[in-house]
Amino acid sequence: MKVAIVTVQVPFIHGGAEILADMLKTELIKRGHKAEIITIPFKWYPWESLVDSMNIGRMMGLVEADGIKIDRVIALKFPAYYIKHDNKVMWLLHQHRQAYDLWGTKYGDIHPLPNGEAIRDFIIQCDNSYIPEAKKVYTIANTVTERLLKYNHIQAETLYHPPKNYELLHCNECGDFVFYPSRIDLMKRQFLLVEAAAYLKSDAKIIIAGGGNADEIRRLNNIIQQKKLEKKVKLIGYISDEDLRQYYANCLGVYFGAYDEDYGYITLEALFSEKPVLVHKDSGGPLEFVEDNVNGFVLDTTPQDIAEKIDYLYCQKEMAVQMGKAGRKSLEEKNMNWDYVIDRLLHD
Repeated sequence: MKVAIVTVQVPFIHGGAEILADMLKTELIKRGHKAEIITIPFKWYPWESLVDSMNIGRMMGLVEADGIKIDRVIALKFPAYYIKHDNKVMWLLHQHRQAYDLWGTKYGDIHPLPNGEAIRDFIIQCDNSYIPEAKKVYTIANTVTERLLKYNHIQAETLYHPPKNYELLHCNECGDFVFYPSRIDLMKRQFLLVEAAAYLKSDAKIIIAGGGNADEIRRLNNIIQQKKLEKKVKLIGYISDEDLRQYYANCLGVYFGAYDEDYGYITLEALFSEKPVLVHKDSGGPLEFVEDNVNGFVLDTTPQDIAEKIDYLYCQKEMAVQMGKAGRKSLEEKNMNWDYVIDRLLHD
C-alpha cells in the first residue's frame, strides 16, 4: 500500500510531532508498505499566515502523485488534516489549541487580537466541516479525544503508540538526581522544578536537558543565580539519544511539568526506564499513565510540593524502585505496540 503521512512543521523545529511522523513512516516501511511524509510549512503569526496555512491545507489534493495512486492518507496535525482524499484517516496529535483550550489563558495568542473572535470562529468552523470527512478519526491520547468531543462534538478513538527506541530504554540504578528532558518553554514549566530546588532538604540534584526559548532559558539561569542553586541544578542543553537513555537509566525519578500536554513522550520514556514520574494535576495526557503513589506522583503546581516528593524519593529509594517497576508494568498492559497501531490506521 502507498501511504502518505501528511503533517505540518515549523521550519527548523523538530519535536514530538516530527518524531511521530518519522516513526510512523519507519514502521510502515518495515511492514512492506511504501510511505512518504508530506509536510506543509506552518507559521501561525501574523494571523494572515495562519489563515494562509489553513487554505493551503484545504487546497491540496493527494489522490495521486506523478501518476501514482496514493492508497491512503494518514493526517496528523492542523491544518494538514484538511487535505482532500477519499481514503483519509486522521491520527490527531492536536488541533490549533489557541482556538480551544488555550483560548483566554496566558498560553493563548489569538484572543488578544482585535479580530481574535473571528479567527477562532473560522478555525472551529473549518474543523467542524473537514474533520468528519475522514473515514476514521483517531487521536494519540484520551486528552485529545476529550477535547475534540468537548469543543467539536466529534467522536474519536484513542490509539496509543510507544516512544522512539523504547526497546532500548532500561534501568541501571536509582541515582541522586531528578531528570527533566524537554524543549524549554513556558508551557513546559521548567521554572517550577528550578524553584523547587530552593526547598529541597535532601541532597537530591536536578538535571534539565534541552534547548528552546531563549527568554525562558535566561529566566531559569536568573533563578539559579539569584537563589544560589548552582550546586543543586544543572542545565545541560541538548544531548544525544544515547546520553538521554543513560540519564533516564541512572536518575532517581523524572519530572514532567508541562501544562495540559497532548501525550508526553517523556512520561512514557521514564516509565519504560522504570522510573517514577512527577506530574501535575493539570498535566493532561501524562495523567493517563501516572497513577498517584503507584508509579509516580500527581502534584499541585507549587515548588514546595515538588520538593517534598523529590525528598521522599531520595530518602525512600526502595519505594522509588518499586514505583518504577510498577510504571513499566502499567505500559505493558496498555497494548502499546506498533503492530496494533498500523493495523488500525490502514484497515479501518
